[in-house]
Amino acid sequence: MDDATRTELEAAAFRALREHLMVKRPDVQNIDLMNLAGFCRNCLSRWYQEAANARGIEMTKEEGREAFYGQPYAEWVAAHQTPADAEKQAAFKKAFAENVGKG
Repeated sequence: MDDATRTELEAAAFRALREHLMVKRPDVQNIDLMNLAGFCRNCLSRWYQEAANARGIEMTKEEGREAFYGQPYAEWVAAHQTPADAEKQAAFKKAFAENVGKG
């Protein structure tokens, strides 16, 4: 397989993942994704931002989130995010440290 085709397939898989998380399963909470899989929508938006920055495209964290979420992050949170109990928050802290880092 040539590199261009591989890149097209990877992009299609990313778009399908984004569509699944944003349209088909917006009910799945980021904290649950992070606790179970070690990544969430915010990680995907950060990876998008980092890829842009690595290619010389200036993009802030908020711009990366808006590109991924398709709207300002605060709007997504208001529409879809629910409060997390202490147990989920503790698991998130651990998952975040293991998968993203201390800060």
